[in-house]
Amino acid sequence: MIRKGTRIYSILHKKCPRCQEGNLFISGAYTKKFMEMPSKCPVCQLNYEPEPAFYTGAMYVSYALQVALFTTIYVALRVLFNPAMEVYFIAMIGIPVVLAPVTLRLSRAIYINFFFSYDPEWIKTTANHDGTVAAQKN
Repeated sequence: MIRKGTRIYSILHKKCPRCQEGNLFISGAYTKKFMEMPSKCPVCQLNYEPEPAFYTGAMYVSYALQVALFTTIYVALRVLFNPAMEVYFIAMIGIPVVLAPVTLRLSRAIYINFFFSYDPEWIKTTANHDGTVAAQKN
């Protein structure tokens, strides 16, 4: 079992990297709004997009995930079945298309965890008069 407080917990459960309580995404993976994220964590107020086009770098993570997926599909088919070329073609197109929402969300979760880490002391926040957020540690 993966314990709270690790990056892998935040990535697999798609939780806020700082508090690991708030959700990174508004809806499920196979809905129309599968990529929509709240602007801030509802628990610790972490800004999910700290700069414009922040998630552009997640494309590189997504690329690495797709390469791993293609390699896994190829090796699994080759070792287990050794099918005709048409089966490889269908599998290499079909499986990544079906898993695209999952890999895109996963790449964003991985990418934001590169920049923010779990802070167990960050429990409560209050808004300042200028709109910024100041932490209150327990």
